[in-house]
Amino acid sequence: MHNVRHLLTALATAGAVILGTPAPAHAGAIGSTPVRTFEYSVGGMNVKVPTGCMFTHVIRGSGRKITYQNAGVDCAFAAALSSGFCNWRIDFTYADTNNRTYRTARGKTHSECRIDPMRTNPPQTLPRYGKACARLHVNGVRRVSQCHHITK
Repeated sequence: MHNVRHLLTALATAGAVILGTPAPAHAGAIGSTPVRTFEYSVGGMNVKVPTGCMFTHVIRGSGRKITYQNAGVDCAFAAALSSGFCNWRIDFTYADTNNRTYRTARGKTHSECRIDPMRTNPPQTLPRYGKACARLHVNGVRRVSQCHHITK
């Protein structure tokens, strides 16, 4: 039930983002991106991640000051029954207004398989305006990203 509740929240948020303009992160923003179906091999076994998963990135703060940042995956239906994401990590990246990445907070690679990988990044003040992104890597390959603009 926990994953379904998060998925419904993520879908409602994604619908709001699709229908309106993306919210700048000065007041806080939530965005979700579907995780596309993919297959990968772990220990000689093929793992398939089916459709039904959303990657959600939450950021709160004011201006360049980030007071809270979190990203994670919620899956529903058949996807919630899969073995999930093995050898995963979540990175947070920060780019300037020219789209040049100037900082990456690389997450720890987790060897266990999880259907709901999640990571929270500590509060910080960014040196520049631009964008903040969360990126999910599975088995060494970036699979999905979700970004928010950091504006005045």
